[in-house]
Amino acid sequence: MTTQPALSRRLGLADAVFIGLGSMIGAGVFAAFTPAARTAGNGLLIGLVVAAIVAFCNATSSAQLAAVYPSSGGTYVYGRERLGPWWGFLAGWAFVIGKIASCAAMALTFAAYAAPAGWERPVAVVAVVALAVVNYVGVTRTALATRVIVVISLLALAVVVAAGATTGLGANDWAGGGELVSHGWYGILQSAGLLFFAFAGYARIATMGEEVRNPSKTIPLAITIALAITVVVYGLIAVTLLGTLGATGVSASSAPLADTVRVSGWAWAGPVVRVGAAAASLGALLALIAGIGRTSLAMAREGDLPRWLSAVHPRYRVPHHAEMAIAVVVVGLVLTIDLRGAIGFSSFGVLLYYFVANLSAFSQPIEHRRYPRAMQVLGAVACLTLVATLPVAGIVVGVLVLLVGVGYRLAARRIGTRGR
Repeated sequence: MTTQPALSRRLGLADAVFIGLGSMIGAGVFAAFTPAARTAGNGLLIGLVVAAIVAFCNATSSAQLAAVYPSSGGTYVYGRERLGPWWGFLAGWAFVIGKIASCAAMALTFAAYAAPAGWERPVAVVAVVALAVVNYVGVTRTALATRVIVVISLLALAVVVAAGATTGLGANDWAGGGELVSHGWYGILQSAGLLFFAFAGYARIATMGEEVRNPSKTIPLAITIALAITVVVYGLIAVTLLGTLGATGVSASSAPLADTVRVSGWAWAGPVVRVGAAAASLGALLALIAGIGRTSLAMAREGDLPRWLSAVHPRYRVPHHAEMAIAVVVVGLVLTIDLRGAIGFSSFGVLLYYFVANLSAFSQPIEHRRYPRAMQVLGAVACLTLVATLPVAGIVVGVLVLLVGVGYRLAARRIGTRGR
């Protein structure tokens, strides 16, 4: 039996923080606010707070687990170690399918801002292939590219906030109590589930635990820093969008940030926002491919996915078979999938992933605990609640795909038993 080479520990704290930021900021700011406004109106502000609280609970669980199990795979590994193989498989499969949908959503978002009309899908395919190649040639190149992309994205978002500030952010009465709950609490919770899609990037840090230096300290600190920065950025953008366009304007816009600078009289800044949106989407896609590849690697090592996917490149030390397979699947989705449906389906998978993370952290002994168990209980209950409020189509498709994964694992185990 041959042993695959291990991944190299090349990433420091700053690298890990930037990978987390690159995974989160592109997803939320440029993809999730419009559907959230449609379901909750001005109440998306409450939904954003709810999503941030759930994300914080989940992040602390991930950090607590990653400090003890610093290997590739994230909650797939944690679930196996703390709860058993089936729990680990549920988490890993939910993560893979949810984040593959996220890859397609980010590629389509990039193309919406960067491609000429009618060329969106071909340009999205090119983006997927190009970033798969970047990931293939090494994780340090992934980290370097993510740093550049995050800086460009944050500069563009700063322009949006500055443009909105010139209007006084008072053009719309969005802060009144009645306005915030006018769509009801179900709509607010559904918006929280959709906005959670924007916060899930910190998992990428944990899934790359085998490549981080001093992981027991670096991973928890990087997760906390990246999430805190993202919450501040999202809050500023949400207030700017609602203050400038109002909930109706946000829900009707396919590019609310670009419309914000236009309404504010900063038409010259439109290209700047488009470049920032394209860069943010590329950053999220880059980190997503890396994270899914590492989870697929861990699952393949255990036989929960085809073992062919467990190969590590002898020179670049990346899971190259897994990343090639992911790129092929994402290209197929880009050519067929709807952006709005991709967000709902992604949230379904990722919330279940963190449900298992919270249960796993709850089971840890006192000597490994960093946070009170109440936070894990809150996180687990909140994850299931938000799953139940997602659009019905996303729930149905998610359940069906989960069942396909369960069927595959049962069949693989049966064949393996007969072969012995």
